[in-house]
Amino acid sequence: MALTSSVKEEEHPFRHLIDTLKYGDLKFFNPQKLNDARYDKLPLAIRVLLEAAIRKCDHFYVKEEDVHNILDWSKQQNGVEVPFSPGRVLLQDFTGIPAMVDLAAMRDAVTKHGVDPSLVNPVCPTDLIVDHSLQMDLSKCAIQNAPNPGGGEGQSQGPSRSTPAKPTSRRGSHCGSERWGCSKGGCSDAPATPGRPAPAVQQIENTPLLCPFHLQPVSEPETALKNQEMELIRNKERLQFFKWCSKAFKNVNVIPPDVGAVHQVNLEYLSRVVLENQGFIYPDSLVGTDSHTTMINGLGILSWGVGGIESEAVMLGQPISLTLPQVVGCRLVGSINPMATSIDIVLGITKHLRQAGLAGKFVEFFGPGVSQLSVPDRTTIANMCPEYNATVSFFPVDHVTLKHFKQTNFTEEKLEFLEAYLKAVKLFRSYDDSDGEPEFSEVVEIDLSSMAPHVSGPKRPQDRVAISNMKEDFQSCLNEKVGFKGFHVSKEKQKTVVPFLHDGHQYELSHGSVVIAAVISCTNNCNPSVMLTAGLLAKKAVEAGLTVKPYIRTSLAPGSGMVTHYLSTSGVLPYLSQLGFEVIGYGCATCVGNTAPLPETLTEAIKEGDLVACGVLSGNRHFEGRLFEQVKANYLASPPLVVAYAIAGTVSINFEKEPLGVTPAGKEVYLRDVWPTREEVHHIEQDKIISSIFTELRIRREKGNMFWNNLECPESVAFPWDPKSTYIRSPSFFNKLSKEAQPSQSIENAQALLFLGDKVTTDHISPAGSIARLSAAAKYLLSKRLTPREFNSYGARRGNDAVMTRGTFASIKLQNRFIGKSAPKTLHIPSGQTMDVFEAAERYQKDGVPLIILAGKEYGSGSSRDWAAKGPYLLGVRAVIAESFQKMHKNHLVGMGIAPLQFLPGQNADSLELSGKERFTITLTKDLSPKQQLTVKTSSGKTFSVMTMFDNEMDVAFYQHGGLLQYVARTML
Repeated sequence: MALTSSVKEEEHPFRHLIDTLKYGDLKFFNPQKLNDARYDKLPLAIRVLLEAAIRKCDHFYVKEEDVHNILDWSKQQNGVEVPFSPGRVLLQDFTGIPAMVDLAAMRDAVTKHGVDPSLVNPVCPTDLIVDHSLQMDLSKCAIQNAPNPGGGEGQSQGPSRSTPAKPTSRRGSHCGSERWGCSKGGCSDAPATPGRPAPAVQQIENTPLLCPFHLQPVSEPETALKNQEMELIRNKERLQFFKWCSKAFKNVNVIPPDVGAVHQVNLEYLSRVVLENQGFIYPDSLVGTDSHTTMINGLGILSWGVGGIESEAVMLGQPISLTLPQVVGCRLVGSINPMATSIDIVLGITKHLRQAGLAGKFVEFFGPGVSQLSVPDRTTIANMCPEYNATVSFFPVDHVTLKHFKQTNFTEEKLEFLEAYLKAVKLFRSYDDSDGEPEFSEVVEIDLSSMAPHVSGPKRPQDRVAISNMKEDFQSCLNEKVGFKGFHVSKEKQKTVVPFLHDGHQYELSHGSVVIAAVISCTNNCNPSVMLTAGLLAKKAVEAGLTVKPYIRTSLAPGSGMVTHYLSTSGVLPYLSQLGFEVIGYGCATCVGNTAPLPETLTEAIKEGDLVACGVLSGNRHFEGRLFEQVKANYLASPPLVVAYAIAGTVSINFEKEPLGVTPAGKEVYLRDVWPTREEVHHIEQDKIISSIFTELRIRREKGNMFWNNLECPESVAFPWDPKSTYIRSPSFFNKLSKEAQPSQSIENAQALLFLGDKVTTDHISPAGSIARLSAAAKYLLSKRLTPREFNSYGARRGNDAVMTRGTFASIKLQNRFIGKSAPKTLHIPSGQTMDVFEAAERYQKDGVPLIILAGKEYGSGSSRDWAAKGPYLLGVRAVIAESFQKMHKNHLVGMGIAPLQFLPGQNADSLELSGKERFTITLTKDLSPKQQLTVKTSSGKTFSVMTMFDNEMDVAFYQHGGLLQYVARTML
């Protein structure tokens, strides 16, 4: 990456700010040399923006005016657009594969115009982490299916899910060293005792495994290995393409599968705090295509999430344009309650910030309470940033951060260098010193002592419920009408109990029964304290004789091998496994809808009783139906509470008054009996989680796995597309690429493809999760002679535009006013027929009819997804008219050449009495401009105005070129 796009050092407009650090004579731009008092008053996050603007100033993308606007932040905030050139780009594979497919297709496009395809490369360093394709095919080892040798009378209905078969050995009764590989062969320890069955074994590649009796290394069990093997085989085409990318493109670093989740790898492996290039050092910063990108702000690294379209722009040298944000200072005071977990602190802070109106704003933490938060606490708080609608939650580097780095993979010399540079440019904070505090747009104060255990649900993350009130709240959810919390179950049906058989034993389901309990690779897994709390709780529960019913789909998908390592090192992993929380692999699974089908008898029981079955997961996303179609209620909880609710088997429980479970001997065990204290957790965290784990994990990552290492891929500069592939396909975005952009044309006689209401999320628009067997995408795959077992998921097929276009608006929760019920259907207005959205769009395109979408408020909210814009574009959508847009999705629409148009204040489709069945003509002028009013005429004779939601002239340019991809391609031509 060059210092700037076009300016040499000696010609740089801010060359007088260049300073030298004594460590290696490294150069840097020092904003303090501006000698401007305003710099000392800037929030530290804004100082990062300022440094990037100074360093990248080239009079084209970044102008001197932009630098002065950022420096004058106190007056210019929320009023001007400024550019930001991040130091690197982070991609996860679901959003990364379409970005890389687009670049591969761009190579083909420029080749047709006589340009060398090898010139198409990311300018900005790009890391792509393969982590989203893991599917929970297996949830426990085959050895766990045998009867409990220590069972006896007094057990609950059916066998314990967690009891492994009794090890056998020629040596007699001992721990089974021949089977487990225990070095203490010949010992006299029995494999199981009454009331305390033998724990199962855990596995992680290249990490020592623990004998369940002596905590000694053991051979690898099959669960994680089988899931990994099936993942690699199922996604071989995608992985071959990724490997080609790692070789064909410059500035692309691919992290292979089974290393860890994207945000974990970013935290543990990729973060550098200070970057160096061509003799210059500057603050580490990034944009990423994962919803957890903001997590890295907990390390003092400025970052936020973008869509695949924006990430491609940054990769190709375009700066991100953002409104110079307001910065809300969050002052933390008080002492943490000893009984509260880190996640309680996180969710408590999230609740307060959610009420602060932070849309489009940065949050920066300060105050004496910050020093009480560990780095994992900070990264988890920063990770929840999208839930309270802020762009960034920034924790500047302080002594706690440096101590964390010292325990990880930073040398003393590197730490001295970091501290020296950060202090030189005033990016280092001391929270104990209140003198010289930055100025903030406003200050929110939060008392840490007020935090108590909560969960969130049953449908939205913002609906928090204290666990002490969980039973009453769930009852009210049954009573309330269908909505954000209600399920409207009649009084006579609320006590419905449905018996069913599972593995030959009878169980019962009722409203509130837990059927999915997942500790997943999002949000919480980065925090050792909460994971250790879950492990210690599992240990105490097993020792007390408690079990988890075997029909509950439990899983543990750690964010990275680090989590498995410290759970293993601390000795709690076997107990988690015994309760069914066995490591299934590394990467997103349950959270992205990759839950394998539940047992048929279980789903039949849910359907028979029309039950509100529940899922409990330690993530930060749980929209209705996302985990599994039949699971209506889903709660976000900390890992220990996930384990607790799995043991209880229901969410309809008051932990303070009702027992968590009953032992085989009939003793009632309450949650307070097995909940570990903060002191216990802290002791193990300090004694067991040692710096060596980072060294071991680095070796594991760099070594890769045998499948990846042996995977063959093409050696060509251009990718050799396989026309038979159902995973990787050259998209049609560049099919009509010309050297010059064509003038914008009015949209004439368009039909509305969909008539939508408020809060349509990207989950409703962009394909995610499994591919339904009767969907348009399924019909396409069947035509390619694939069986339903080979469909895989939409996420795995994001490199195939034919699948993704057919999956656009294929959500079963889509509320289309043309239909009047939840369904992935729409009305083909000319014929009056109801059909799949894709089929209707296909008919419109054949007839040459342009399409628009009518929507309500907050269109495109939720996670950033490029296919939420690419899909509609390929369906033929030319414009979306909505009451308001989520900003990131609005940017994606612009990036795909779809006009985001907003009803004027006080107007909407209802107030204008639109049926949606009219024909719409939108007059586009030749001199389009940001926030310009356009006229819309309908076939019914009604005329109304809308406003273009272009933020700046660059947005207009992207739209006029037919999208960002065409714009970038033309700049190369």
